[in-house]
Amino acid sequence: MKITFIGLGLIGGSLAKDLRKKKFATELVGVENNRKNAKKAVEIGLVDRTETLVKGIEGTDLVIIAIPVDKELEILPEVLDKISANTTVIDMGSTKKVIADKVADHPNRKNFVAAHPMSGTENSGPTAAVDNLFRGKITILCDQEDSGPQHVALAEKMFQTLGMDVAYMSSDEQDHSTAFVSHLPHAAAYALANAVQAKEDRSIIFDLASGGFRSTVRLAKSSHSMWHPIFQQNCKYVVESLDVYIKHLQEFRDSMKDNDFDKLKDLIISANKIRGILDGENPHFVKNEEKFTKLYTK
Repeated sequence: MKITFIGLGLIGGSLAKDLRKKKFATELVGVENNRKNAKKAVEIGLVDRTETLVKGIEGTDLVIIAIPVDKELEILPEVLDKISANTTVIDMGSTKKVIADKVADHPNRKNFVAAHPMSGTENSGPTAAVDNLFRGKITILCDQEDSGPQHVALAEKMFQTLGMDVAYMSSDEQDHSTAFVSHLPHAAAYALANAVQAKEDRSIIFDLASGGFRSTVRLAKSSHSMWHPIFQQNCKYVVESLDVYIKHLQEFRDSMKDNDFDKLKDLIISANKIRGILDGENPHFVKNEEKFTKLYTK
């Protein structure tokens, strides 16, 4: 199998790394506009070689698009224009509705599988690629009824090879859900980083910064070239998630402002319940074959 990776940063590079290790393909080709990144990707063995877009997707079995979502709006239709009849195209974008709508009427829409692997770090570029980035994580396949069954099957096989669970949602459901669990945390981290940097005595604050602060604000190091278009494409649901978050922040603030420390204690205890949910103690959140589809679809 020949796989062509469009974009060789954290996601594309980590995919290439693990798929090579799993011997999922015999040939790995990269398409990367940044010459420095293209050279580095070959040097460190992420791909066998890099090509132009046209040459890179010629005769390929699988195209993986792992670039910022604004660039994908330009590249995806072009890729679908040029692929052979049997080629599968899978994207990795964090937003889905705008992208799915862009190619809804494309003659080769059936070749496209809209996916979002829920994994990543704040780092970027080929050297950010890491082993086992996706193992034990969830990938969301969107609007699978609009994709050919053979293309969905290949996508499922690839993600399962990476050790991922597979969930199924509509593009709109995906955007709504990830606004809360992915996009909101990034927005909050950016806001927190700006709030601390706005302090006049910030140098002292940073000297005192502990592991807790660093882990909380870590996402603020994420690239603007990736996250600005994500917020732009999913602004409706990100605004909704921010409104909910701000409401709860105000509740915390007001409990202290009003010296209502019993209320503050109740808010903290309520928040502590997230531990049980994340640890799988709540049976309604347990992932298993019987409940998995029900959990992630209407």
